[in-house]
Amino acid sequence: MIIDAHCDVLWKLWENPERSFFNSSDLQVNYEKWMSSPVKVQCFAIFVPETVPHASQFDVALEMVQLFKERIVDPYEKIVWIKSQDDLLSLGSNERGAVLTLEGCHPIGDQLSRLKTLVQLGVRAVGLTWNQGNAVADGIGESRGAGLTDFGRDVIRYLNKEQIWTDLSHVSYKGFWDTMQIADFPMASHSNAYSIASHPRNLDDAQLRALIERGAFIGVTYVTEFLNLTLVAYRKDVLRHMKHIINLGGECSLGFGSDFDGTDKVVTGLEDHTDYESFLSQIVVNNFPQDTVRKVCYENFIRTFPRK
Repeated sequence: MIIDAHCDVLWKLWENPERSFFNSSDLQVNYEKWMSSPVKVQCFAIFVPETVPHASQFDVALEMVQLFKERIVDPYEKIVWIKSQDDLLSLGSNERGAVLTLEGCHPIGDQLSRLKTLVQLGVRAVGLTWNQGNAVADGIGESRGAGLTDFGRDVIRYLNKEQIWTDLSHVSYKGFWDTMQIADFPMASHSNAYSIASHPRNLDDAQLRALIERGAFIGVTYVTEFLNLTLVAYRKDVLRHMKHIINLGGECSLGFGSDFDGTDKVVTGLEDHTDYESFLSQIVVNNFPQDTVRKVCYENFIRTFPRK
């Protein structure tokens, strides 16, 4: 059993309404692939492209909530919308869970009421930024490198109150440390180890240790550049990042955050949901003790899920 903390299927469905979540072959995550995989729970990110005009970004975010409900959850009896830890623990043996998340606060502008709406609609993890800056903080791709704004602090206080994950993937270095001072529920849904691959999107050892000390979830991701700085990567590259995070003490933090459907550059042998079975049996099980495998595959995600 595996829980995957990040994919961008909603963006793909919004980008091309003709795509079928049921069986479109160009989706790394679709219903058919999911049901034939060991993935028990999949997180689906609301990602509004920066190309969408600012005035329309919140509307697009709402459209993606509707896509999640109407195209992913409602048509399938086996898919359950997960909104709490209790929902995770209550999943039946034949059921799969779907979690709604937000990748970047740019769609809310400087309006906390918009974030409140998204949380009320079911969002359970909130990424502060994508790569660019917004009213909350700078993203990792913003040369200014600023940290949290006053509005950003209000956002995190609200997430604390509502027991919602504050996702630190994509945020600026200063924003990361500002957030760690005040977030009750920090996590990194899809980030790797900078000391293994020195990509700006990865987390250095000080950041990883800070998350580990807080018992926060860290999802390794399969974007090739984040794994080895090239366009070609293999499952052994994912394993290197996993081992490094565990060696830092992260056995009770580590999990998976694939970024399936968020990148065209895929890991050879880990290209979509259907490859999880062999990845689990040939790579994960053969390199870690059984109790560690359980923690990494699903227990760490369930235990750290903030809303009970």
